[in-house]
Amino acid sequence: MTVTDARSAPAAAVAPPRTCTFDVADWTILARGWYAVARVEDVGAAPVAATLLDVPLVVYRAGSGIVVADDLCPHRGVPLTMGTGDGTGIACAYHGLRFGADGACVGIPAHPAAKIPERMHLRPYPAVVRYGLVWTCLDRSAVDAVPPMPGWDEDGFQRVTCPPFDVAAFAGRQVEGFLDVAHFGFVHPGTFGDPGNPEVPPYNPVVTADGFTVDYWSTVANYPHGAGLRAPDGYQWLRRFALHLPFTATLVVHFPDGGRLCIMNAATPVSARRTRMFAPIAKDFATDQPAGEIFDFNLRVFEEDRRIVEVQKPENLPLDPRIEVNIAADRSSVAYRRGLKARGLSHFFTA
Repeated sequence: MTVTDARSAPAAAVAPPRTCTFDVADWTILARGWYAVARVEDVGAAPVAATLLDVPLVVYRAGSGIVVADDLCPHRGVPLTMGTGDGTGIACAYHGLRFGADGACVGIPAHPAAKIPERMHLRPYPAVVRYGLVWTCLDRSAVDAVPPMPGWDEDGFQRVTCPPFDVAAFAGRQVEGFLDVAHFGFVHPGTFGDPGNPEVPPYNPVVTADGFTVDYWSTVANYPHGAGLRAPDGYQWLRRFALHLPFTATLVVHFPDGGRLCIMNAATPVSARRTRMFAPIAKDFATDQPAGEIFDFNLRVFEEDRRIVEVQKPENLPLDPRIEVNIAADRSSVAYRRGLKARGLSHFFTA
């Protein structure tokens, strides 16, 4: 794990941007969480643009570290993502000011010998590299940690991090879809779902300090259609879900031969209506499978989900139980909404 701390200046009160699409109170709560903003392999010499909770960010490489900061040069307000980089830092496109490790301004071409004003330094957000992703938190005083992922740090696992996937929907809707166990046969018949096996056996989420866990047993297989694989008749597949509020969940699928497939669904709220989803995957079988094949299959699954999530109404995730009607198969959804409400969150939208 690599950690880059924000500069040691006193932390200012975290405040939403002028373009905020969330209720201010909701935004302040959400800003305490850790979210993925880029794949590590996508952060090269050039600065990378990201948006988190309506805040434009620049992500750049500075030697062995990675910096996450507001996408704005302190000098004349030009986005730093318009500039260039060389792996040791980045340069603003307007006057060439250079920024390096920890967001420090290390060069002003117009005055190379002058002392650099303290206010010219960036105040980066904390950055953590885990699971092939760069994670950050907008509230520099927050104490929450990056959510854990099963399998990633275990020996014998193949580890890949899928390219980010954009969804024109609220992060809560996307996460709820990932946790849903009743949609397999209807949304995923082209990948792994079985339209002839829609019944959902009883299951019960167990509340944890930061969400819940649930063991879901069913006869719905997890083999890709067309792979020529078949589980023993009556085999009970175990899908172990873990939710980490507000928008990260993991799934471990246990296969008949003892293999485990571990998937993280890390939904980053770009805004109240847009989500960038990151998916690290670890598995301890077929560990020589080309990464491209893994990416392609999971993209097909996510595309099937997107078709549904992007048309749901209301667009936000209703936390009032009177707005939508629940069935027994929705226990995870109900637990998720209760967890969000318990954190003090409301309806998320300002308009």
